[in-house]
Amino acid sequence: MNRRLFTFSSFAIAAAFALGACSEKEAVAATPTSTLTPQQIYELAAKGNGFTVGVPMAANTVYVFFDTTCPHCAQLWSSSKPLLGKLKIVWMPIGLLRQTSGPQGATILAAADPAAAMALNEAAVLDRKGGIPVDGNVPEAVLAKVKANTDMFMKMGAESVPLIVFRNSKSGQYGQHAGAVDAATLAALVGL
Repeated sequence: MNRRLFTFSSFAIAAAFALGACSEKEAVAATPTSTLTPQQIYELAAKGNGFTVGVPMAANTVYVFFDTTCPHCAQLWSSSKPLLGKLKIVWMPIGLLRQTSGPQGATILAAADPAAAMALNEAAVLDRKGGIPVDGNVPEAVLAKVKANTDMFMKMGAESVPLIVFRNSKSGQYGQHAGAVDAATLAALVGL
């Protein structure tokens, strides 16, 4: 294979991976379809179950619905790190892609340090190791939280993860974006 062609192909695959989304149907970014307004979707997301990273008292909160087996979610986890000094992100696990997704999400929520458990999971996903092992002792109440997040995700008309639900702090407009983005694009979405 021509080295130049291989380099271009590798770059194209990496670019598609970095900006994609995962769904049950296919790995493409899709705009959620719902009868709810963007503001209603944001308000609904605020009632979900997740863990917070970033500035706890930040004026701007972003909600991210993710599946523990989604490589695009892992990419968003990594690319959002530079914004954690300015933004509060609530990561909300759902069970969408695999049977292990819900139990892995519950394992993260039930962890003593959910952000550390998430970091381990996302690193394992990016290394194609399937994520963290499921904790068989996760309480049913925590599994129910992931199920409630999944039901909420479906009510929003969403079909792919990661789903970023936000309010732009400059314009005041509410919105959502399906798919991974880089830090600069996330900052622009939320008005940083």
